[in-house]
Amino acid sequence: MRLKHCHNIADFRELARRRLPWPVFDYIDGAADDERTKERNTAAFDSVDLVPNVLAGANEIDTSLTIMGRRSELPLVLSPTALQRIFHWQGERAVARVAQKYGLWFGISSLGTVSIEEIAALVSSPKMFQFYYHKDQGLNASMIERCQAAKFDCIALTVDTIVSGKRERCLRSGFKSPPTFTPSALVSYATRPRWAMDYVFREKFRLPQLDDHVRQGTGKAVSIQEYFTEMLDPTMTWDTAAKLRQDWGGTFCLKGVMSAEDARRAVDIGADAIMVSNHGGRQLDGSRSSFDHLPEIVDAVGGQIEIICDGGVRRGTHVLKALAAGATAASGGRLYLYALAAAGEAGVDRAVGLLKDEIERGMRLMGVSRLDQLTPDKLRWR
Repeated sequence: MRLKHCHNIADFRELARRRLPWPVFDYIDGAADDERTKERNTAAFDSVDLVPNVLAGANEIDTSLTIMGRRSELPLVLSPTALQRIFHWQGERAVARVAQKYGLWFGISSLGTVSIEEIAALVSSPKMFQFYYHKDQGLNASMIERCQAAKFDCIALTVDTIVSGKRERCLRSGFKSPPTFTPSALVSYATRPRWAMDYVFREKFRLPQLDDHVRQGTGKAVSIQEYFTEMLDPTMTWDTAAKLRQDWGGTFCLKGVMSAEDARRAVDIGADAIMVSNHGGRQLDGSRSSFDHLPEIVDAVGGQIEIICDGGVRRGTHVLKALAAGATAASGGRLYLYALAAAGEAGVDRAVGLLKDEIERGMRLMGVSRLDQLTPDKLRWR
């Protein structure tokens, strides 16, 4: 199987599975507990049918829109994800360049493997920083100041990581950051020589947002569960979020909102956007999918705040369904992580190109030429 054989996100997942050591693949692919919420994130889109209009003359279509004050050529955000250079040596640099090529928002994580400053210098496309609120207030202040100096467009505070979900695949494999070569996983690493050579002989793995403050994840190997437990502040409240918004002073998003009540509180503290997200099913297993939550959240705050439906997106039609249900845009991480792991920048480019084609084709087949024509009457809930 080669890159040219990948025609959808499921194909990229399979190619990534073949090319990565199994502990690394399972970190990308896995989720919490029984992984029911992860499965539901994608399956939820099947609970709604699209209603096309024919003879609508939708030859010329416009897929562009404004997301959080910046133009995007597609209603798609490449969500911030951690540890990308473990999956492929190009890491965030590859994703940034593809986002620039297609004119998209993309994000880097507090646990990113390329620095805020390098990404800012690399591309001019709109950039989001995923902010994990740490116990170390000096680290929190440093990340805000670095984002301000680098002129990032948005900070997205992750609000669903008070504790880590129980990621059983990682417990079985012993996956840590940076990777540790445990006896049980050694054969898998040894049988993926290209990955191993890249990891060992290319630039040293590091987490540059954390380098000057903590050893975890850079000089000391820890699991994500340990990182969340040891480093993140479990006392974070709405007052914390409001103060962070004030200290940042720019466009502010809350990532991980999953109820109408919390969406209203996001409006109250002056957030510009919310990402309706369950962290890809990696935190609270048994919660609803992001798409399931959209109607009640749109009813509660639609028009008062931008709403990004995050998670489970595998098709362009999933993006169209999210917009028709009232979201400003859709976003996802695995949709490009599988492609990054499979083939680096070329993989991400092909994956985003396929999704772009699917969005455009879907709009034409539905008889809509503009995104604002994707209204609730274009959906039928089963």
